[in-house]
Amino acid sequence: MLRHLGTKRTYGHNVKLASLLGLTAGFVNAAGFLGFAVLTTNVTGHAALFAERIALQDWKAARVIALWMFLFLAGAFISGLIVSRIGRNQRFSYVVPILIEIVILLAVALFGYRYNYSLVAKEVFAGSLLFAMGLQNSLVSMVSGSVVRTTHLTGTFTDLGIELAQFLQKNSDDHAALVSRIKLRAVIIFFFMCGALGGAYLFRLMRFYAFLIPVCLLIYALIYDVFRIAVKRYYQQLHHPLKG
Repeated sequence: MLRHLGTKRTYGHNVKLASLLGLTAGFVNAAGFLGFAVLTTNVTGHAALFAERIALQDWKAARVIALWMFLFLAGAFISGLIVSRIGRNQRFSYVVPILIEIVILLAVALFGYRYNYSLVAKEVFAGSLLFAMGLQNSLVSMVSGSVVRTTHLTGTFTDLGIELAQFLQKNSDDHAALVSRIKLRAVIIFFFMCGALGGAYLFRLMRFYAFLIPVCLLIYALIYDVFRIAVKRYYQQLHHPLKG
């Protein structure tokens, strides 16, 4: 799902990636909005808010929004830097960004009760989530070769619209590949929406402890990729010691 890069990567890997991390991003987006009244998985809306605050000469709010946009960028930069430093072809180059994201979401879950609706508190908590989503979006984009993006749906809906229009043209050059791309876009949208619904519902029940759910999803992703092969090899050696 995460450890396969380049030519080793298959359509199935991208579907798994889109499903699990799309679910995570949708959950964080909805729970973050309910908790802090801030959209925490993209910066498109923040650009409009930033312009509005500048026009109204609300420099304090403009500074906070600018910081949020910068933190999303910083998360993407840090994730790209980590993967590049370790090496794109290194099997576990994605582990560090995922671990950082887990720590951030865990901190929000455990310390969210301290949120007092002040601008400083909103700046810290929402900014942390934007940084985490920047990490995830950059990592997913690099791993999938820019095929999968999980933290926002604008580009996904645009690509889906274009591909649906192409699908209606019977003389499409590669019909099978086009159908696969349409299915992948649909998977991203479906699981992001499922995550958003789950985040909205569970946040009302659990408050900030709801952020433990995406933490568990990310831990599962790491266990699935890091330990699955090791467990499989151990199982094979246990039952076929001569081959080991």
